[in-house]
Amino acid sequence: MKAAPVSYQRVSTVQQALEILAGEPEARVLAGGQSLLPMLNMRLLRPKVLVDIAELPELAAMRRDHDVLELGALVRYRDIERSPLVAADAPLLASAVGHVGDLQVRNRGTVGGSIAQGDPTAELPLACLVLDGRVTVTSLGSSRTVHLRDFLLGPYDTALEPGELVTGVHVRAGPVRSAFAEATRRHNDFAIVSAAAAGVVDHDGRFQELSVGLGGVADTVMLASQASSTLIGHRPDEDLLAAAADICRTEISPVSDTRASADYRHHLAGEYFRRVVLELTAGEGARAA
Repeated sequence: MKAAPVSYQRVSTVQQALEILAGEPEARVLAGGQSLLPMLNMRLLRPKVLVDIAELPELAAMRRDHDVLELGALVRYRDIERSPLVAADAPLLASAVGHVGDLQVRNRGTVGGSIAQGDPTAELPLACLVLDGRVTVTSLGSSRTVHLRDFLLGPYDTALEPGELVTGVHVRAGPVRSAFAEATRRHNDFAIVSAAAAGVVDHDGRFQELSVGLGGVADTVMLASQASSTLIGHRPDEDLLAAAADICRTEISPVSDTRASADYRHHLAGEYFRRVVLELTAGEGARAA
């Protein structure tokens, strides 16, 4: 199947993109196109206009500002994988995008595209959520910042309003350990369940801070906040981890689909929660910024 007829406009500035979006409510933004183009070809989307923003260098920068790592919307997965800045300040992002598709997809896929897609199994939004991610949304004459947990409303549904463009994502940068793991049917396939964790462990192995998130178990990527909080202040032994994993299972609402049953996801969620938490306590085995 091929896409329905659509007008195509490539822009050279963010202002041009915003003007088109403001004037055409049924326009869609094209960046890497790794999610959008298949949806167009299957005619799941039929926009009137495609606004190609792929050549806007002002949206392709990465920089650290105090304890925040700022990623422009056009930063590509492959940029994150290879960036010394990410490796030093937010290695969880590099771990997450290493699970995305294949090299061709990672060469094209973008931060902004992944966030705006709102896929509840997507790796990058999950990692950003765990790192206290915030989304910068821009329209003609205004800009706002939305916490990622408030931006993601449901499967493929976000708080992005007509005329708005995701222009960047901010995540926490700093000395935290991190871990990422996911279950798939095939290597680099869509995740059945994924888990990401970031935390601070003291010299006695106790968690001073801990944030664990899960993908594929709810309408959006989500934080297992109650389960994580039970481990703060403790060195997790097997009994405490098992109890936290059980709490994690009460926080989720998985569904059955062609990849896995809800029951299987329910089981995996606790196991992968346990797996990433254990990796954080592994000392040299955990990735730390």
